[in-house]
Order: sequence, then C-alpha cells, then structure tokens
Amino acid sequence: MAIPPHKENDFQELPRAVQSLGSDVYGFQEVDHFLPRSQSRAQMRDIAETIGARDWAMAPSVIGTPGEKWRKRNSDEPELITNVSSHSQLMHECYGIGIVSKIPVRSWHRLDLGNSPVGMPLVVPGDETGKGKIRFIYVKDEPRVALAAVLENGWTVINTHLSFVPGFNLAQLRRVKKWATRLASETDTRAIVLGDLNLPKNLPVIRSRWNSLVTQNTYPSWGAKIQFDYILSESLHSSESHPISYSLTGISDHLPIGVEIPN
Repeated sequence: MAIPPHKENDFQELPRAVQSLGSDVYGFQEVDHFLPRSQSRAQMRDIAETIGARDWAMAPSVIGTPGEKWRKRNSDEPELITNVSSHSQLMHECYGIGIVSKIPVRSWHRLDLGNSPVGMPLVVPGDETGKGKIRFIYVKDEPRVALAAVLENGWTVINTHLSFVPGFNLAQLRRVKKWATRLASETDTRAIVLGDLNLPKNLPVIRSRWNSLVTQNTYPSWGAKIQFDYILSESLHSSESHPISYSLTGISDHLPIGVEIPN
C-alpha cells in the first residue's frame, strides 16, 4: 500500500480508510514504521487500534526509506515487530509489509525472499490520483519478505510483496507456495497467499497452479488496467468464496481486493 504524503496531524487518514473496508484480516504492502515521511507513526499499530484488532505484525524488509536512504536489515535487528514487541523493537525505523487481524493469531512467521541483483527502469506516477507528472526512473530492487499469520480459525494468511524483476518474482512465488504448504501442514490449517505479486496476465495462477479467489484489475487505482494483486489458495476454489468489491480509497496507487470465506 503506497501512502501519499500526509498533512500535518492527519495521520488518521490511513486507519480511517482501512476501517471503511470492514474486513477481519488485512494484508498491507509498502508499510512505513516510524519513518519521518509518515510522521514517525507505527502504521500497523494505528490501524489495529482504529479497527479494534488486537493482533498486528510488521515484517521489516529494509531499514530506512526506499527511494531515499535505506539498507538491508542486520541479523541483530528484529525480524518481526508486533503488538507484543518491546519498546526498543517498536521504535525501530523501517519499511516492509504487515498484517492486522481481528481474528486471534496463534503465531507469526517470516520468510526472507532476497532481492534481484539488478533493478529496472519503471514508470512512476506523480501521485495517487493519476494527475501527477509521470516519471521514468531506475529503481534498485529491495529485499522482499513474506509474513504469515496462523489464525485460531484454522487458516494461515500469508502476505507478500514480490520483486518487480521478471523471472525473479516467479522464483519468489515458488518459494512462498512451498513455504505456505509446509506451514499449513505443520499447523493443521489451510493456507491463503495474498499481496502485490507484481505479475500480470494471471501468471501467479498459471505458475503456482493455485486458485485465484479474486479476478480484478488493481493497478493503477484511478483507472485499473492490470491485475498485480491476488488472493490465492490451493484448497479453496473461487466458487466456494465471495469476492468483495471495494471503491477507490484514495490512500494507495493500487485498488484493494477482498474475499469472504464461509466458516
């Protein structure tokens, strides 16, 4: 989720927008945690408090601000920051992905996916309205991670944001799929993989052979022409679930997607 620049004291814009979606479990990409550009807020904590969710976690992929100054996470720095993290961990300045859940979480897990050794020139919109000036810039790929929440209701929800480099993201998807299958087996749950997979033309379904529970163009949010965001399951078919239609939130350059899964 790409967050636009906030006005002074307007840090509640993101939690309020998320609250309007009315879900039980949320997966977020491009999450800021105590970064100056987002008013040094813990975004996952803010969202959890707003929607009344006890459990949240943030998996740092880099330390610092992407596009500005950042570095890889060191081994002595926290792998996960959660609602039960110590004060020193909570105050860590970083960027990554997150999950917020109203359903109690039994355990959290992290998988490091690495990054492509080469970047790519990308088209970058000026803002989240589509009216800003389009720029072409060379972007260095950042380390990628997957974050899993093993829920008390018998599901494991895995959130990720894969590389934009073709081929490398497919290899990452294979690793996430293998990890999801193993986690589901070890925890006696059923797995769902969701997130920004940076793969168009239904490639995540073709290459993973998992079922896509939502078919909807998601990017750019102001006139979506391509699907980069997916919700995938091996054990659940689209006929057994109900996609949820969301309108433009104004807080991201991607449209949100959602699915209702019967108990």
